[in-house]
Amino acid sequence: MMIHQPTSRLAILALAALIGSAATTVALGADQPPPLPREFRAAWVATVANIDWPSKPGLSTEIQKREAIAILDRSVELNLNAIVLQIRTSADALYDSKLETWSAFLTGEQGKRPEPYYDPLQFWVEEAHQRGLQLHAWFNPFRARLQGVKYKESADHISKTRPDLTKEYGGFLWLDPGEPEAREHSLRVFMDVVKRYDVDGIHVDDYFYPYPIIDPANPKSKKELDFPDDPSWKKYQASGGKLTRGDWRRDNMNQLIERIYQGIKAEKPAVLFGISPFGVPRPGQPKGVVGFDQYEKLYADTVLWLNKGWCDYFSPQLYWKIDAPGQPFRPLLNHWVQENKSKRHIWPGLSSSRIGNGEKSYAPEELLGQVEIIRQTPGATGEIFFSMRSLIEPKRGFADRLKNGLFHEPALIPASPWLKLPAPGLPRVEVRVGKDKNQGKLELKVEAGPGASPFLWAVSTRHGQRWSVSLHPAANGPVVVADDAKEPAAQIAVTAVSRAGDASEPVVLPVAR
Repeated sequence: MMIHQPTSRLAILALAALIGSAATTVALGADQPPPLPREFRAAWVATVANIDWPSKPGLSTEIQKREAIAILDRSVELNLNAIVLQIRTSADALYDSKLETWSAFLTGEQGKRPEPYYDPLQFWVEEAHQRGLQLHAWFNPFRARLQGVKYKESADHISKTRPDLTKEYGGFLWLDPGEPEAREHSLRVFMDVVKRYDVDGIHVDDYFYPYPIIDPANPKSKKELDFPDDPSWKKYQASGGKLTRGDWRRDNMNQLIERIYQGIKAEKPAVLFGISPFGVPRPGQPKGVVGFDQYEKLYADTVLWLNKGWCDYFSPQLYWKIDAPGQPFRPLLNHWVQENKSKRHIWPGLSSSRIGNGEKSYAPEELLGQVEIIRQTPGATGEIFFSMRSLIEPKRGFADRLKNGLFHEPALIPASPWLKLPAPGLPRVEVRVGKDKNQGKLELKVEAGPGASPFLWAVSTRHGQRWSVSLHPAANGPVVVADDAKEPAAQIAVTAVSRAGDASEPVVLPVAR
């Protein structure tokens, strides 16, 4: 059995200088492991319209939990490291909230809690962490009702309690971002989750002001229906506001995004804030790109948010093919990276749900190629797949090809140096060759050192000249790693990793036999 006691790196070097080759606390003369792989690998779990979870409304608590566990286990199998779970689809809650009503997509009836009672978000957080996965809570900021839904709003839905803050838009209902109380309400909802749940991230999608629709009263004109915010606009003007209407709408969004980021960092600095906007910054950015203008239509100045550093990660939805005319993948990705003046994470969203056999479907090679391009692009360090369902269904073998190829070994999430979070200290490690039920394996007893609490033990194992990596939740007790009878492990390196991805130095030990 080889034991390493945590001590400072300087002390180790000094001790080695005194006793030379007799030092046994660390294998100073041994080969050092390569850097641990880092890449954000996540999938959106959409609850709106029961896209991913639960599979349909009104399922029993037992079945809902079973489906959630299947998603999390599949994520581990694919070597993902995070889940982005939608918990607010339309001013509702897939968790126990005093601010908003229970979601109909959960129970089949808005305002009805699960029976037997459980808190879905708490369950997802605990189960994700047990598997070494991050859990990011995904919110829709202002949508209050989807078009064409069959359920009725409950008496405690904001459309009933504060109808003055909502606006009908086509068949949708929207919180009016021009009403300060509407923005304040959404901010309270975000911060309530930050304070009460042990989430790793807060995530917003691309629904800011609504995507424009053609005026249903005059469809032949193809004229877009303007958002009906005359009352809040007039109040702004009466208060002395001087901005144009478009700039005022953008400022409403800017205020919310900045306040969410500031609020999260004041409460829990390690919780990441992520934004997933429409994939084109604006037509002509970069040159030759055409299409929808989110700046003018959604009033989302996403480039400003990125450059101001009002987020920790940015996930533009690059849902087009690599060589799509008007929206080519690589130039768009490069443009977002170049716009990233605050050096935040760029983790694009990829549309794996479009893989299929249809004429307009994508081949698996399209998505695999996009992951390759992301890896080739300095400044881009991960991806999010839309959606989890596409990683469970066959989809022409895409997920299995991902698992056996690009994701064949696990990866840590990239650290966020601008947050200046503490890293875990050197762990105390004992390693022995397994016996009995662990015959052919290595048993590691790992204890935390000083510093930040470890979330994962990253274990690198050397067989001959080849290093392999495995990740183990720190809370799950002793670590068991596979050995190789033909080429037994010669060295083990253990690194303590925090929830935010900050890591200790590796403790490197020979495997005594």
